[in-house]
Amino acid sequence: MKTLLAEKAELIDQSVDAMKTHLVATERPLREKVALTCRILFTHGHDSGLAGQITARTETPGRYLTQRLGLGFDEITPANLLEVDEDLVVMAGDGMANPANRFHSWIYRARADVNCIVHTHPMHASALSLLERPLKVAHMDSCMLYDEVSFLARWPGVPVGNEEGELIASVLEHRRAALLAHHGLVIAARSVEEACVLAVQVERTARMQLLAEAAGEIRDIDPALAREAHDWILQPTRSRATFDYFARRALRELPF
Repeated sequence: MKTLLAEKAELIDQSVDAMKTHLVATERPLREKVALTCRILFTHGHDSGLAGQITARTETPGRYLTQRLGLGFDEITPANLLEVDEDLVVMAGDGMANPANRFHSWIYRARADVNCIVHTHPMHASALSLLERPLKVAHMDSCMLYDEVSFLARWPGVPVGNEEGELIASVLEHRRAALLAHHGLVIAARSVEEACVLAVQVERTARMQLLAEAAGEIRDIDPALAREAHDWILQPTRSRATFDYFARRALRELPF
């Protein structure tokens, strides 16, 4: 075996390079990726009536794609998405955006690295938020969230005002996610694919936490190993491949 005496770091680097070659993502227009994210999150328990929003930067500065208020996640298609400006004025499409999208503009202004925002009220993350308890990352799969999830302990009410936007944007800081007490989750990611995958994992991690805490005390994991696993899992190549898998599953259940 040529790899028998190789160091772990060397093996990781070799695997990362191989994934870049073999995990070739499906090329999709932005509208399709946003619509697919809605379908994927619906199939993973993120639906809550008309609550929740997904936005993504377009190529035009200050403009974003989002879903139309009045449609559920399972009803979103590339054709019925809206293009809006920072004031939620519809620039293309029919209908209105969710007024709660306002806080997204604050995040985009503060974070040039963010290209997609997901805000949902899934059952287990929302249940954890009722306890005013931060998300606990202590499982291999959850390590993509290690040091990535802020916690907003004070519920600001309906997030349609500028104060709420400032508050949510400030609690995120440099991180990709936040759990909002008495509310739900928000993801601020580099791509639509990454945002979708992170949102699915936050809900799954919240569910694991509630199950584990019902049985005993969650044990912490080594920070260095958690960081290693974070970097291993949260690669753009893996995020795109995972998104493609979720999309295939969602489209079997909810085809466009």
